[in-house]
Amino acid sequence: MEFVKLHGTGNDFVVIDARGVERDWPALARGMSDRHFGVGADGLILATGSDVAPVRMRIFNADGSEAEMSGNGLRCLVKFVVDRRIVAPDSRGECDVPTGAGVLRVRVEADANGVRSVRESMGRPRLDPREIPIAIEAEPPVRRVDLQANGRTLAITPVSMGNPHAVHFQQAPVAEFPLEALGPLVEHHELFPNRANFEVIRMLGRDTAEMRVWERGVGETLSCGSGASATMVAARILGLADDRLELRVPGGVLQLEWDGEGEVILSGPVEEVFAGSWPD
Repeated sequence: MEFVKLHGTGNDFVVIDARGVERDWPALARGMSDRHFGVGADGLILATGSDVAPVRMRIFNADGSEAEMSGNGLRCLVKFVVDRRIVAPDSRGECDVPTGAGVLRVRVEADANGVRSVRESMGRPRLDPREIPIAIEAEPPVRRVDLQANGRTLAITPVSMGNPHAVHFQQAPVAEFPLEALGPLVEHHELFPNRANFEVIRMLGRDTAEMRVWERGVGETLSCGSGASATMVAARILGLADDRLELRVPGGVLQLEWDGEGEVILSGPVEEVFAGSWPD
């Protein structure tokens, strides 16, 4: 089985053209994502068939669980299908990609070496507790929920970008946060029936912030596009940011836009690492 490994700000994925192909995708995701015995990745992305667009995106986390979508992963898929001429963007460089979080519009920037960056719609945030979902009774948007994790109280703002997020703001540098210890506790907290992605944020100004993230089904990653989008939404809900945010993650820099009502826009780079073949 032919594959390509790509990354968006260090969030790396194995991508496969899976049109007309059936496999045990959870098992394949676990095997290929293994960083010692496999290719090594945060997850597996499939370009599958679709009735409404040339391809649909499916994504499986490193533990084999299927996720709704990934912002960084979407850029990887877009580069894969555009560079290989599976999908032809329109005259504006735009195309639609169906995902588990809905049909998302993207715009590519390319040069002689192919797609180098993607501006993508991440859809409208979902702020109703029932849609996130989080097991509380409250009117949206929910500004603060206190979680208990290992004897520590964490104030989080819950947001869904088609997948659930718990966003925590602090004044200390994010490098000082014990993410490895507390990340799994937030991911599996009883308030989140579908588990949660967990973002730790420090605002560096109204237009700049830094982030670390614990991804559901993966662990700590160098970047998370949906987590970055959830951070943009949470920062604006709390009055910490305006409509644009530069977000610094361990793997690079992402640009976010949100007007407080419509779709969140995420822009960032994407790179192909290598191509190979996996024993069928």
